[in-house]
Amino acid sequence: MKPKLVVFTGAGISAESGIKTFRDSDGLWENHDINEVATPQAWAKNPQLVLNFYNTRRKQVLEAKPNEAHKQLVELEKKFDVHIITQNIDDLHEKAGSKKVLHLHGEITKSQSSIDPSKVYTIKGAELKLGDVCELGSQLRPHIVWFGEMVPQMEYAYFIAEKADLFCVVGTSMVVYPAAGIIEFVKKDIPKYIIDPNDVKINTIPNVTFIKQKASIGLPMLASMLLK
Repeated sequence: MKPKLVVFTGAGISAESGIKTFRDSDGLWENHDINEVATPQAWAKNPQLVLNFYNTRRKQVLEAKPNEAHKQLVELEKKFDVHIITQNIDDLHEKAGSKKVLHLHGEITKSQSSIDPSKVYTIKGAELKLGDVCELGSQLRPHIVWFGEMVPQMEYAYFIAEKADLFCVVGTSMVVYPAAGIIEFVKKDIPKYIIDPNDVKINTIPNVTFIKQKASIGLPMLASMLLK
């Protein structure tokens, strides 16, 4: 039976494929205040602006290609039972070929009903428009967990983390909660690895090895360590 490797990924792994994050510039996301495009209040106030914003992001994601870090995680599936928990809304893990991916914050390539979040649809092409409705007749919105909303997959993510034989964090500052708290559910005695070029503060968490590299360099380094 393969050891269970749980990998928690953030914006840093996608940044190397050219996908920007709102944390790149003082709370601005591609020159938009996140309060204007990433909250339920923004959607209620100006749905067209929100749709335009995510349509532009979606076009970028559809054109983006997985980088060496994404590909390395697929390679690791040969020796490990790899479960990816990601904060990213892009589909680069899936494009690379990863089989088990849990999206905590939704998926930009999908839409959901405005009145029933369980009704989720794959968007055909890059655009979601006003007038696009679900089977209940409500306007479709981006399938994104916005600021101020519950993270519906969080409990399942904790469950996966609890079962890990090895745990790795890649490209996230570990400051956005509740997602950042996931490492606290990992068993204390198992090895944990954090791959990020910046300092990541993990207080009171034992058995942590830091690899201060960007994802495309750090993940092959980790693979070499694990396969030894």
